[in-house]
Formats: sequence, C-alpha cells, structure tokens
Amino acid sequence: MILMMMSKLLFASQDSVFSFRFRNDVTVTADLPANFSSKKKTQIVLFALPNGNSTAQTMGKKMQPGDDWHFDIQHIASQTRFVRNELPNENIAVVYLENDLKAWPQWKKVHANYTDLIPAIIDSIQKVLAIKKYSLHLNGHSGGGAFVLGYIQSQKKIPDHINRISFLDSDYGYDSTFTEKFVHWLKRNKANYLSVFAYNDSVVVYNGKPLVSPTGGTWYRSKLMMKDLSADFSFTMTRNDSVVQYTSMNRINFFLVDNPEKKIYHTVQVERNGFIHSLLIGTKQESKDYSYWGKRAYDNLIE
Repeated sequence: MILMMMSKLLFASQDSVFSFRFRNDVTVTADLPANFSSKKKTQIVLFALPNGNSTAQTMGKKMQPGDDWHFDIQHIASQTRFVRNELPNENIAVVYLENDLKAWPQWKKVHANYTDLIPAIIDSIQKVLAIKKYSLHLNGHSGGGAFVLGYIQSQKKIPDHINRISFLDSDYGYDSTFTEKFVHWLKRNKANYLSVFAYNDSVVVYNGKPLVSPTGGTWYRSKLMMKDLSADFSFTMTRNDSVVQYTSMNRINFFLVDNPEKKIYHTVQVERNGFIHSLLIGTKQESKDYSYWGKRAYDNLIE
C-alpha cells in the first residue's frame, strides 16, 4: 500500500502527534505519549471518526468565540490524557482514522473492496508505528462503527492481538452474521472486552420525522447484539439513574441510556466520559475519579 505525505503536527508538549495519508483519501493521525517506553505494555486504540467530523474536531480544544461547536462534543485528546494519567505504567497510543468523505459508511459504498482496504490501513499503521509488542483496541463513534465492523467482516476470526472492541453509539451496521466471531473471540481469551454504548434513539423525532427507522438505530442494534450473545453468555442487569448496564463475566458490557425526554444523546455519550470508560473497563481504575454519564472528568486537560 502507498504511504504518502507523512508530516508532523504541532500539538501539546506532552503528546507526540503525526499524520500520514493512506492512498489518496484516508488520513491517519497518531497520538503517542511523549514518555513512550518500550518497557511498558502498549495499547493501540484505533478510533474511527464519526460522520461529519474532522480529526481536529474529534480531538477537541478549548472553545473560543466563533469556534465550530464540533470542537466541544467529543474531546478524545483530553480523555486520552485522563487515561494516561490513570494508567502511568502503560503506553496509550490513539490513532484517529478519517476519510475525505467524512463518513465511513459512505466510504465503504465507494470502495467495493473495503474488506481488502481496511486491513491494509491497519497493517500500514502497524508498520509506521513500528511497535513490536502491543494490544489493539478497535473503537469509534457514530459512523466509525462501520470501519470496525468492516474490519471484523474482513477477517475469518477476530485476531488474537485485539483485546478490546468498543462501540460508542456506533453499531448501526451490526447484524447476526457477526455473532459467531464475537462469541469465539470472547471465549478464546479472558482478557478480551466488548463494550457497547447506546441510548434510546428510537423515540427521537427530529424535524417532524423519526430520527432512525424502527430497526436502524443503535438502541435496536445493541439490543439485537445482546440477544444474540445471550445464547452463549448470561447477563445481569444493574441500573444507575438513567443508565441500564447489562454485564456478563465483567467483560461484556452494554450501557443503555433511557431517554424519557426524547432528546438526542448521540455525542453526549462520548462527551460524558464514554471514551475514558471504554478504555478503563476491567482495570483497577474503572470508575475511579470519573463516572460514565457523569460530569466531564477531563475539563482541566483540554488544551
């Protein structure tokens, strides 16, 4: 695959950020900790961007008058800094995946061979980073889930070096054909984690029309995924205010947010510590100094 236009970006002193182009329509931006050490365990988080957002908007910034509101809805860069502070003995590398159409579902429609291209993108990232030992975390928000599911679709089985898969309101493309791969991956290694975040989008009306079709939203798709997995895993339910959590083996977690006011919470799930939670579930730092769906825990780290 052709790698082109490698360039360094100016960013915070505590981060090491650079980008490169894959072929002619994908921009890959890597954010590595400045104190990266080969002696530490490394987790590479592939974060596929949501529809309509640039990498800079997804990373976030302190807002100034006139700034586009997209800079204040995800803050993946500052949430990454929070996680790095919580896991000082681990290298947390976040790789942002953006395409020129700013929509992974649309990009897949344009590229009929996406099941060849997506693995090639990931292979290129691994070669550029040149990190010998690492675990891979497939993550993404909104349309970014199309990239994650596209990669899983391309593989006969989910590779062993992937130990986390997270859907931040992004599993629109899930169907039962993926179930067997998820089941085998979850049973194969007790260190593998699946996390799914969704809110009740089925009740939302926008501009006089339902926001999603009866079976097209993440509320329906997440419940379908959990139903499919229930044939092999037993779930327990807990409730914390408006968040209902379904858990199996402490490794499979569905966070479903009620929506009695019928509001749009698509990005709010990410903003309210969703990315942090997807990385810290199952660690000793889970829900320490933050809570999912709580107050933003990273405000002092926004740059």
